[in-house]
Amino acid sequence: MAGRFTPRPTRTTVRGGHVPVPAGVPRQAPAPARVRTWVPDGPLDLGLVLGPLRRGPGDPTFRALPDGSVWRASLTPAGPGTLRVTRRSGEVRGEAWGPGADWLLERLPGMLGALDDPSAFVPRHKLLALTRHRRPGLRLTRTGLVLESLIPSVLEQKVTTGEAYRAWRLLVRKYGEPAPGPAPERMSVMPSPRTWALIPSWEWHRAGVDDKRATTVLRAVRVAARLEEAAGMPPAEAQERSELVSGIGPWTSAETVQRSHGAADAVTVGDLHLPGIVGWALAGDRDADDAVMLSLLEPYAGQRHRAARLILLSGRVPERRAPRMPYGDIGRL
Repeated sequence: MAGRFTPRPTRTTVRGGHVPVPAGVPRQAPAPARVRTWVPDGPLDLGLVLGPLRRGPGDPTFRALPDGSVWRASLTPAGPGTLRVTRRSGEVRGEAWGPGADWLLERLPGMLGALDDPSAFVPRHKLLALTRHRRPGLRLTRTGLVLESLIPSVLEQKVTTGEAYRAWRLLVRKYGEPAPGPAPERMSVMPSPRTWALIPSWEWHRAGVDDKRATTVLRAVRVAARLEEAAGMPPAEAQERSELVSGIGPWTSAETVQRSHGAADAVTVGDLHLPGIVGWALAGDRDADDAVMLSLLEPYAGQRHRAARLILLSGRVPERRAPRMPYGDIGRL
């Protein structure tokens, strides 16, 4: 009788959403993977293409392994899914598990830049020409999922990347569900919109998320279906729709469509560091603001985001003149 009332570990009571299996109870073997192969029509660097989807080295939804494989756990319209991508001898192999497996494999080429056109970029600065030559495998990813890029972008508003990555990691591990299939340990799928809406206020606080950002996420998940519809819109229209949500501005919407739409022209304005980096790389002006940055990028109209990516990849950034912004953890208050 006592055993019947012993508390059992659940997804919400065990840290990280991982329920330990008692000794002697064998794990169930994962279902066979759905497989798709695809041959890109040019150079492809998996790290460069998929790198923007990783939110910090501890991102529970993303894992790059030493064998060259990249794993992603996504919440698709068909349900949670895990995708493993590898490349051998010019051929890309995608393996997927879970209810969202077919959805992920159908969009695998787009996620790897098949819908991107690198040839549309014409470098007008020597630095960009050299960087493009050294990074021929750069393509812009297109996930077709808005919310999974929007929520972490909201968490990155007005804080250091370390604080934002920590918040994303803690919330996804606690409220997401384990990634389907034989995913690497502690990989999780992003919580559903309803789950985001039910996260208690104190858990946002413990994760270091202030009320303004938490409220913005809550507003977004209430209209999740309408935001996901924007995946089928042109990037500019998708930005307009997302900015109808209070708390989402040009910075957040640009960071979102860069990933969800592969938007080659969605330059990030309102960033603390990007204008100075672009100004320094193209004109030696480390004090450039958004207006100066947009002026310098004007020759790349239609490809301004790609130009900014190449500048960041060039490594030409101004030396730091002040200490790093101190790390703040409101969860300790």
